[in-house]
Amino acid sequence: MAVKTITVTEDAYNSLKAKKGETESFSDTILRITRYRSLKEFAGALSEKTAEKLEKGIRERRKQHRIAHHKRIERIADALRGKHGSS
Repeated sequence: MAVKTITVTEDAYNSLKAKKGETESFSDTILRITRYRSLKEFAGALSEKTAEKLEKGIRERRKQHRIAHHKRIERIADALRGKHGSS
């Protein structure tokens, strides 16, 4: 296996060392903390109550966004109708 030598600051080294498992190599640590994570890995991370509150907040915010969007569209349409009506 090919290897590369890198230079890091002492702060970076200490940060990496703090994340390194007791039996883990630095290479394994770097791969672990930089790999892509699927959302499936987070399934069950929230309690059901917290998840429901979060979902309710998201639904409410989407509703508010939809209403604001429709109002903007109406203002634009009204402005365009006004321009056409004044010609």
